[in-house]
Amino acid sequence: MTEQTLPTPRELGTVYVTGGASGLGAALVEAVTAAGGKPVVLDRVPPPAGGLHAVVDLADSAAAAAAVERLAVEVGPPDAVVTAAGTDACGPLGEIDTETWERVVRVNLFGTVAVVRAALPYLAERRGTVVTVASTLALRGVGDATAYCASKFGVRGFTHALAAETAGRVGVTCLIPGGMRTAFFDGRTEQYRPGPDADLNDPRSTAAAAITALRQPVGCEIREMLVTASGETSWP
Repeated sequence: MTEQTLPTPRELGTVYVTGGASGLGAALVEAVTAAGGKPVVLDRVPPPAGGLHAVVDLADSAAAAAAVERLAVEVGPPDAVVTAAGTDACGPLGEIDTETWERVVRVNLFGTVAVVRAALPYLAERRGTVVTVASTLALRGVGDATAYCASKFGVRGFTHALAAETAGRVGVTCLIPGGMRTAFFDGRTEQYRPGPDADLNDPRSTAAAAITALRQPVGCEIREMLVTASGETSWP
């Protein structure tokens, strides 16, 4: 029998990470670095540890696209993009003002689309990879989270369509994480914060799953990944 060699895992190269200054994004920056890649952060604040980054409000699609173009010249074009930036606005629909509600959608969905659109020519040249970050609330709607659910359902739908559109040219994965131990819940009123006994995932575990997707050999793609703590309540 002829011995066959295993496909070679992909080298990470330059990975643009939105929301990389904190939370899951920061865990991704650490994971990319540990795996031999070069992380580049796009966030509205600089990463605490410094490093390659662009300060940009991802709610502004034009600014997000311009940041990608600027970084491509200054630090090198992306071999991969991970869209970890996210925000929320909890409360009944009638109690959240229009600007606040729409900002959630602009950051979570439009910011994702703007960065991916700007990066796509570079990714196509390199047979690169996109990992979008949705949520378990992209699978199930819950009350007092209309903006967040709408944006994350949108991210998942966008990712499915992008995978179909770019098949054979760009790898596309939708990462669907459950709740994590990050500052995402800080600043919320008590009713919208996880309880003291909530089973939340370590963001480093979720980041490690994303690295697995990024390292798939050319021609092999993980289309969707659901990563949660064992006691996640929003799934199934």
